[in-house]
Amino acid sequence: MVANSLTSKPLEVTPPSPSSVPPAHSSSVSATLSPAFAIAPRTRLRMAPMSPTYDRLEAGQPLGKQTRHFGWKKFALGAGLLLALVWLFVPKEKRHVTLPGWGSPSDEPSELPPKRPPTQPPVQTTPNHTDEDIIHPDSFKTDRDPTKTTYCKTPHLSSAHLVQYALMLDAGSTGSRIHIYKFNNCGPQPTYEYEVFKQTEPGNGLSSFAGRPTEAAASLDILMNEAMRIVPASLRKCTPVAVRATAGLRLLPGSQSADILEAVTTHLRDAYPFVLPVTDAVTIMDGADEAVFAWVTANYLLGTVRADTPPNTPTFAVLDLGGASTQIVFEPAGSVPLLEGEHKYELDFGGKTHVLYQHSYLGYGLMRARASVHRVVEFMASLHETPPLTTSAGPIPIVSNPCLSRGTRRTIELSADRGRTKNVTMDGDIVGGFDACTRIMDLVLAKDAVCAVRPCAFGGVYQPALSEAFPATAGSVLLLSYFYDRVAPLLPPPEDDMQLTATVDDIADLARAVCRGRDEWLSRWGAHPALMADLEDRPEWCLDLTFMHRLLRTGYEFNGDREVMFGKKIAGTELGWCLGAGFKLVGGVDVQCRV
Repeated sequence: MVANSLTSKPLEVTPPSPSSVPPAHSSSVSATLSPAFAIAPRTRLRMAPMSPTYDRLEAGQPLGKQTRHFGWKKFALGAGLLLALVWLFVPKEKRHVTLPGWGSPSDEPSELPPKRPPTQPPVQTTPNHTDEDIIHPDSFKTDRDPTKTTYCKTPHLSSAHLVQYALMLDAGSTGSRIHIYKFNNCGPQPTYEYEVFKQTEPGNGLSSFAGRPTEAAASLDILMNEAMRIVPASLRKCTPVAVRATAGLRLLPGSQSADILEAVTTHLRDAYPFVLPVTDAVTIMDGADEAVFAWVTANYLLGTVRADTPPNTPTFAVLDLGGASTQIVFEPAGSVPLLEGEHKYELDFGGKTHVLYQHSYLGYGLMRARASVHRVVEFMASLHETPPLTTSAGPIPIVSNPCLSRGTRRTIELSADRGRTKNVTMDGDIVGGFDACTRIMDLVLAKDAVCAVRPCAFGGVYQPALSEAFPATAGSVLLLSYFYDRVAPLLPPPEDDMQLTATVDDIADLARAVCRGRDEWLSRWGAHPALMADLEDRPEWCLDLTFMHRLLRTGYEFNGDREVMFGKKIAGTELGWCLGAGFKLVGGVDVQCRV
């Protein structure tokens, strides 16, 4: 375990496991509600039919002597016999329990089962199997027959396939990834089962092929070949595939992004048997959709937005940090008014309507934030003369950068005039430190930008104050992507996917430690050589953590003691926007099987 003062705390909300919980919306696997045990009804004693003698007594008619003599003898004998029978056969301090399926009490007395809480009615599950319990697969490796599902034998609608696959390609700024999702149609809406994930090498995102659209399209072949391996041949012609490019491609100049999208569309249609939706098959995703789909993914996997989720269940706020943009989405507390505008997103999901606040900050992803910091530092250094570094390639300017770990250097490529670039050596040897870097970050976040509609977060963007709109009592905060990648290695490893927690102030403490340099690294993480190697290879880790802290503390205005969670996967499924978009893809009306 990493020597660290921070701890991993269990999350109160436990993500549902596909192997133990029937899928939401599934009507064919619902259990029959009935008492688990039934108490045998008491038998009511009845008198024998009245005799003629009893009728005469009731009418006041006299009886003969002989009749009276034998009548009283029979009465006494009958009374004694009745008392003996009662003593022998009536149970003494015992209650019989009738188990379902049996018509009489058991020979062995059974105790009554304890009463269940009123919020959890007793349930009797009637299995449709006798040999062994059904084990629901939660991965491709455990799926014995990918063409079928273990949740039902026939689809809810006769026109639907029993099993439905969907392919979602995430063309991010730092690389491309494919998510191969398996759904079933046991209920009125598709129900998610599991995912297969594969990604390209870092740095091979579609935007890295600017001006080379054919090469950009071919870069996806390694991902599509994985889809050919996973999706059964009989289902490929009815399996939709979509490509969603994010902020990196959006930033390309001119028609370069459009050329790449067109080449990808043609390549997928001609080279593979999968079906492309009629509209928006390959497109640049809107930032609002990216944020909301990430929110759907996390909250669906955590069980807070399913059809069987209890009313008023708190949902998670989701903050995603990509390479070129960052997103925030949350469901404001009911008492906080949400102004009309593009930030307001009404979502119908799981039979409920959720009114969400969302915003995507283009240019505030981690890679773009790095570039902004380096430009600010280089501009400030240009006001002072600094001797350049002499190399075989010529002199390279040296710039003191407070956002690099102390004792480290890194050569950065910066944009220059007229579309040209230049190399600058950033040096954290003397000035590297969290406090100095914080002042640079506050400039980058533009906290003092004009706020047309108050209140604002940063960059002049309207956002309800989180202290009121999403306090700790309203729900938990989940941080994704680069938040996880930079913080998780520095914390003790959690026992499961969703136990990695820290406060906002804890992130600042980690940033201070990383910015201090190698001596501090050795004292904290010296027992972990792989982590030490990563720290030495990433001088900008100091910058990354400082940016994350200022984004949360200054930008979004979370309190320092606010606890946040870091997530990458839940039950084997990658967090992010892709599963949410996958739900929309399989539920779309413009997807038809190829002939």
